[in-house]
Amino acid sequence: MKIVAPLIALFASASAFAPASVSSRQNMALNAEDVPLANGSMSFNRVCREWRCKYEGDKATSESLEAISKVVDEYLPDLKKLSDGVKVNRLVCGGCLDFKLMTTVPLEDFGPWEESGYAPEKDFLEKIKAIPGVSQVETQTITNMEI
Repeated sequence: MKIVAPLIALFASASAFAPASVSSRQNMALNAEDVPLANGSMSFNRVCREWRCKYEGDKATSESLEAISKVVDEYLPDLKKLSDGVKVNRLVCGGCLDFKLMTTVPLEDFGPWEESGYAPEKDFLEKIKAIPGVSQVETQTITNMEI
C-alpha cells in the first residue's frame, strides 16, 4: 500500500508523468519504487520527451537530415546537463524518413524539466521547422524503460 499515495499524486498532476508537487516527487525518489502500470505487470521510473519530424531525401545524402544533425549537435550539451541519469537517443528511419530525438530522465527529474517547458525544446523545434524539407514536427511524452 505504500505506493498508493505516490501513485495518486503522480496522476493528479497536470502531466500524466510528473508528480504533483516537490514533496510527492521527493517521496517517490526516497522510496525508489517504480510506478506500476498494467495491473502491476509493468512499471516505470523514467520518462522520455520525444521530438520528431519527417525529413526528405535519401538518408545517406539528405540535406535536411544533415541540417537536423547540426541542430542536434548544438543542443546536445544542454540536454546532457538535464540530469545525471539522462539518456539521449537519436533514431533515423530511411524507409519512412523519420527522425526522432528521445531524451529520457529519471522520474524525479522529469517534473522540473516539464515545468521549464522541456528546455531547450522550443528553440530546437523552431530551428528544425525552419529547415527546408522538414515537416510534421511533433513532440510526445512517454515512459521509456530499458528491460
